Amino acid sequence: MSVSGLCQVCESAEASHTCDQCGRAVCDQHHNDAFGLCLDCSAEAGGGGAETDDGPGRSDAGDDVRF
Repeated sequence: MSVSGLCQVCESAEASHTCDQCGRAVCDQHHNDAFGLCLDCSAEAGGGGAETDDGPGRSDAGDDVRF
């Protein structure tokens, strides 16, 4: 499907993708290629990308996790 117009997240860049979940037209910066979702839907689905939560108050901020 062809996408045209501005990104519905930032409203400044040209939209080049459509979110598979919500249908919003989004630019490269606001699209998660691995999931086919906008960053908002990706974050809700647990795919990350919308924001990084590494500031004060994060419960695992000081943990040293090894696999």
